[in-house]
Amino acid sequence: MTTCVVVKKDNQIAIAADSLVTFGDTRLSSAYEANRKIFQVGESWITLAGTAAHFPVMRKLLTEMGEDCKLSSREEVFETYSKVHQILKENYFLNTKEDEDDPYESSQITSLIANPYGIFGVYSYREVFSFDRFWGIGSGRNFALGAMYAVYEQPGSARDIALAGVQAGVEFDKSSAAPYQVYSIEMKQE
Repeated sequence: MTTCVVVKKDNQIAIAADSLVTFGDTRLSSAYEANRKIFQVGESWITLAGTAAHFPVMRKLLTEMGEDCKLSSREEVFETYSKVHQILKENYFLNTKEDEDDPYESSQITSLIANPYGIFGVYSYREVFSFDRFWGIGSGRNFALGAMYAVYEQPGSARDIALAGVQAGVEFDKSSAAPYQVYSIEMKQE
C-alpha cells in the first residue's frame, strides 16, 4: 500500500507520500522505478492509495477534464469526483463492486488533495472531507497520524509535519518506503 499525508498549518499546505509500490508480496522500490505518487492537476496536488492502476488513469482523466476539474472546495471536489466515477465506468471499465450490501457503487479510490484552498480527502463512495489540520491514507496512515498529532502543536511548518508523518509510515509500515515526495504551497485567503 502506501503512506500519504496532507497538512494545513499557518496558511501553509503540504502533501507528502512515500515511493514504494507493492504487488502482493513483491516490492517495487525506487531503485527499480521512480514511483511518483503525487501528481499535479492545475493548482492541486493529488495522491492516491490502492491499486497502482489508479495512478495513470486518474492522472490522465483529471488532466483531460480541463476546466471541469474543479477542486477548490468540498462541494467542487464532490462534483468532480462524481463525474470521475461516471468516466471511470464508461471509459476505463471500473469494477464498482466491493461488498454485496454497499449502499452506492464504489469508485475504488481513496485520494488526498492539497491546493491553495485547503486539504481534502475522497473515499470510495465519493465521501469528501475538508480537513482543518492533517490527515493520512494508505497502510501507513495510523503511524503517520500519530506522528503528525505528536508534532502538530510544536514549532514547525506544514511541510515539517507532513515529513514527520510520512517518515513514521516508512519507518513502521512494511508497505511504505523512502524516498519521499513532499510539496508545500501557500493558502489563498478567501
